[in-house]
Amino acid sequence: MHTAESQPPTGLAVSTMLSPAERARVDIASRGLYELVHRDSLDDVLKDVRERRAGAVVFSVARYGILPTSRIATLVREFPQVPAIALLTSTEENTPLATLSLGHLGVRTLVDARAPRGWSDLRDILMAERASDLERDVLAQLALDLAGATRDCWRFFELLFSASPRVLVVRQLATELGVLPSTLLSRFFRANLPAPKRYLSLARLIRAAKLFENAGFSVANVANNLEYSSPQSFGRHVRIVMRMSPVQFRKSFDSEKMTMFFREELVLPYRDVLRTFSPVATRPPWIRDPGNFRPRYQAAG
Repeated sequence: MHTAESQPPTGLAVSTMLSPAERARVDIASRGLYELVHRDSLDDVLKDVRERRAGAVVFSVARYGILPTSRIATLVREFPQVPAIALLTSTEENTPLATLSLGHLGVRTLVDARAPRGWSDLRDILMAERASDLERDVLAQLALDLAGATRDCWRFFELLFSASPRVLVVRQLATELGVLPSTLLSRFFRANLPAPKRYLSLARLIRAAKLFENAGFSVANVANNLEYSSPQSFGRHVRIVMRMSPVQFRKSFDSEKMTMFFREELVLPYRDVLRTFSPVATRPPWIRDPGNFRPRYQAAG
């Protein structure tokens, strides 16, 4: 259990209002994949969210009767981007009413952990939120690097992160962009840009570096989460792309360093080209994109 007050956590932090028994089970289920901050009052939960020390909140359905509903409503209303999750671990007389009331307050996600599957569902939901955090951070930085780039170019970079791990190979990336794989490869080649496969490979390893920031995550866990066929396949990928073992990679790169590596290898040296480049539509060089992209991701501050 983590209760540090001073510094924001390096991974996704989850602020909870749970019973003692539920806390122990959630700790076990987390497997070190995210940081749990167990609280005894909703005021403390609100403080965690307001001060950006928590990126998700988990409420116990069983504790609903002692939770101030006005605080729950405030949290859901003021922080719609912070997932609020109701956790159901047992059935009591007031369970149906409590569940319905939480829904009326705006809590839209219910995890039924009365069966083992519920704990993996909770992990999946919170891991998906971690991925969203990483996506926002990386794309916010790239939005600064590629200010003024065409919509097609920005769509390419968005897909590298927003569609991972679903998009694993160039063929899938081309399908998402609505272009033939051979055409996509040809356009990168003619523009003297690194191959799309290189962009995909390093974007995938940014996610791997983020997962490795958790001491409880093994090489096998990373391989499985990123949908490699096996830990051996992941190891081969790291050796080919980074020329080091997964263990060396873990020691050398966190997600911030890997993002910088991605930018220095694939973005900053080609910034001027990328700003006028379109991987989908071919335009004469004297015609610029009529409405250069307005990124959805803005740098903080």
